[in-house]
Amino acid sequence: MRSFDEIYALSADRHGGPAALEGKLSKPAPDVTALPEDRWLSVMTKCIFQAGFNWKVIEAKWDGFEEVFHRFDPGACAFMPEDEFDRILSDTRVVRNGAKLAAVRHNAAFLMDLRDEGGAGKVLGGWPSADYIGLLEMLKTRGARLGGNTGQYAMRFAGRDSFILSQDVTARLIAEGVIGKPATSKSALKAVQKAFNTWMDQSGRSLTEISRVLAMSC
Repeated sequence: MRSFDEIYALSADRHGGPAALEGKLSKPAPDVTALPEDRWLSVMTKCIFQAGFNWKVIEAKWDGFEEVFHRFDPGACAFMPEDEFDRILSDTRVVRNGAKLAAVRHNAAFLMDLRDEGGAGKVLGGWPSADYIGLLEMLKTRGARLGGNTGQYAMRFAGRDSFILSQDVTARLIAEGVIGKPATSKSALKAVQKAFNTWMDQSGRSLTEISRVLAMSC
């Protein structure tokens, strides 16, 4: 496995040098632990609907989603009466996918449950980056439709420190011998986490930055 500096050099060569590469890197939001519950629910829902759909379609309808789901207030969504939910199923302001719409209520209740553990900001935003796969597993088991890349994108778009196992990141991990194929098993994800932890120690950079460098090295 190459050192982070070696992979960084590959990325810099492909993107016009170190200064140009730095301009393309994103960093975690410094105040992500203060993100309100409604914004966590909003970004989770958007990523759930973007999975398998045209992202531009979801973006164009997003104001409608916000209106229909009461700006994603967790209480209003979790305790939504059945007759109101039934009306949403035929509301043209949203994408009428019943299973994905039902996930809003489940994830609202999930976020409310996190209040007993310190709140969504503390739990999701403050989860140790060195155990990011533990957070992804928790999202998969306790949330609705938040497994795989959906949970990864939700955490990235919320602004928390994260990696996304995109095709390019996966290709670099395979090239470095970290994994032999896309990481879906627990053992493969542990290997990915170990590699990212090594690169964090070497570089002092975040998961988010390292993930972007890996993606741009291909």
